[in-house]
Amino acid sequence: MRNLRLFVLLILALVTAAVTGLAESKCQPDFDKIKSLAGSWQGKTSEGNPVHITYKLVSGGTAVMESIEAGTEPGMVTMYYLDGDQLMMTHFCDANNQPRMRADSSSSTPRAIKFEFVDVTNLSSPEAGHMHAHTIVWKDADHVTQQWTWKQNGQQRVESFELERQK
Repeated sequence: MRNLRLFVLLILALVTAAVTGLAESKCQPDFDKIKSLAGSWQGKTSEGNPVHITYKLVSGGTAVMESIEAGTEPGMVTMYYLDGDQLMMTHFCDANNQPRMRADSSSSTPRAIKFEFVDVTNLSSPEAGHMHAHTIVWKDADHVTQQWTWKQNGQQRVESFELERQK
């Protein structure tokens, strides 16, 4: 009986160790980089309009919520999170749709995380406008550039935000 208990405890310890080893995503370093953005950022859009972005760790640190306020435009929210071995984002756009994007590890670098389109909910038609790609480029810990690619009627345009951390 004692040997059986020891055997069961050993099996439980091995299973726990295996699950813990599998739990860390290969995208964890990129997700940690996005977590490092936590705080308040100010900057300008491509047209020189002011933009304010706040990053906040939510849900016990399992997601990062980005709130974007650009001048008189309605606010938007983007959620960054891990899905297994994928770094994902869902953008809740003022265009009333929700594009999902996945970080592309083949084109991302230590200084830039590039997200590519996966799908979109609540799109009124295939030609309707929606965010189609997103890149975050780190210049240093206190300066980043965001590039958002808008796609509509088969045409794409990029909007950039030059941001500085507020201290």
